[in-house]
Parts: sequence; structure tokens; C-alpha cells
Amino acid sequence: MMSTEQKQNYENNKLDKRLTRQVGQAIGDYNMIEDGDKVMVCLSGGKDSYGLLDILLKLRERAPIHFEIVAVNLDQKQPNFPAEILPNYLTELGVPFHIENQDTYSIVKRVIEEGKTTCGLCSRLRRGILYRVADELGATKIALGHHRDDILETFLLNLFYGAKIKAMPPKLVSDDGKHVVIRPLAYCEEADLARYAEVKQFPIIPCNLCGSQENLQRQVMKGLIQEWSRKKGWVENMFRAMSTVVPSHLMDATLFDFKNLTVHTAVDEGDIAFDAAVCAVPEPADGGNEGFVAQKIQFV
Repeated sequence: MMSTEQKQNYENNKLDKRLTRQVGQAIGDYNMIEDGDKVMVCLSGGKDSYGLLDILLKLRERAPIHFEIVAVNLDQKQPNFPAEILPNYLTELGVPFHIENQDTYSIVKRVIEEGKTTCGLCSRLRRGILYRVADELGATKIALGHHRDDILETFLLNLFYGAKIKAMPPKLVSDDGKHVVIRPLAYCEEADLARYAEVKQFPIIPCNLCGSQENLQRQVMKGLIQEWSRKKGWVENMFRAMSTVVPSHLMDATLFDFKNLTVHTAVDEGDIAFDAAVCAVPEPADGGNEGFVAQKIQFV
């Protein structure tokens, strides 16, 4: 019989392997990293970006391709921000890094004083600065630490408040066409990343801006996901649905030619989409959201 310590080590090892496998699968599924890439990992000091950097460093050691990693932190000059933590951590880790000092806090502070939420403004400011830094460093990919729950929250925000079926894609090109943004944690659950951060004892730096504001719509969406996670398969299948879209059974005439649909037009699934067997909720694969990734990835 295993001791308590042995059981804990066993569970920690399972967590490490699961997250590493999920990141490798996401990279392979969306061709996020290619041979010769210089990946700029945006490091905020939160659990997700620490986990992203840690896992990418491990994958780089076993990947069949060569790519560089450079960590970048945007010091927004928030009050009491411990500016020494990230440089000390990255120096000890031996990872090339760049600290970009830009006082965006003074801009965001005015919005807070007006009683408005800062997420949109803060995101736009950071994005513009990080794109410029990527150019200066010669980075070919910009890696962000958004995970599965972030993607689902964005999906629900767009659904309920924007009347759009839209989320965070695992990979996108910036509006100016100059930068490729990747989200290697796309298949990872937030709870796993939180536990991973505890196991690894990352020196977490709390953010006193975005997530600390009360009554944010995103916090409401997070609450919904936590509630729905008690229903077996609900959250996993909602996430799976974003990669199994059937335009012919929605209502967007720009994606499917409904106007010219006739009795001679063959449509996949047709009216069987309404059959009970099709609507039944499938059992999620062991390990949660890993089941929707069918393709074997050679990256890990």
C-alpha cells in the first residue's frame, strides 16, 4: 500500500503528464510551433503563464523540431508590483527574457475611477505593446496563457452579450497580418493549472486590476461553468462543440446556402440531427476534455 506521500507524488506525476500531453496535442492539432520558430511567451506572473512557460520548456527538450523561447513580461507599473520576482525567477531558470516597462496603469486607473471595467482597455494596451516587442525581439509566435475555461468564458460572453457564436481561437493572425498568436493551453483546465502551480511552487504575483474588479460579466460566466461542471459531460461537450460545428444546422446564411437548398441538395446528417440517439450526451473520455482530440500528435 502506498503512503500518503507516495500517493501525492503519483497524482502530481499524473497531472504533469496530462498537462504536458494536452499542450502537445494542442500544438500539434493547430500547428502552433514550427521548426525554427522563436516563441515569445507572455509571462504575467500568474499561474497560467508560469505553467505555459514550464510546459513549453519541457516539450522543447523532447520535440522533433528546434525552436527558441524568450519570456516577456510587461511591467504596467501597478502600485506595489514586486518587479524583482520575475527577473530573479527567469535568471535562475536560465531562460532568456525581456521586461518591458510601460506605465499603462495610470491610463487604466482613470477608467477604474469612473466606475468602468478595465478588461477591454487593458487588453488593447497590452496587445499593442506586446506586438511591438515581438517585432523588436524577432519573435515568430506570441504564446498566451489562455486555457480551456478562458475560451469557454469568452464563448459564453459572446453568446449571451454579443449574440455571436465566437470564442478565443487556439491560433490567430493579428489584424495587421504581422503576428501569429498561439494558445498552447487551449485544452487545459484551469483547476489543473492551479494545482500545477501549487506543486511547482511558482512565485505567483497577484493582479490587482482585471480579475479583482467586482461584478464582471466574465466572473458570472466563470460561475456558470463551475456550476455546469457538476453535470457529467456538460462542460467537456460544450468545449467539444466548438470544434464540431455543423453550419447546415444553424442559421448563418453566409456559411451555408439555405436560399438555394432544394430537394436535390445533399446535406450531411440531414434531419437525423434531431434523432434521439444523436442528441444523447456521450460519455466524456477519461481525463475530462482529452477525449475530443482524436489525432495522435507526434510533438510530445
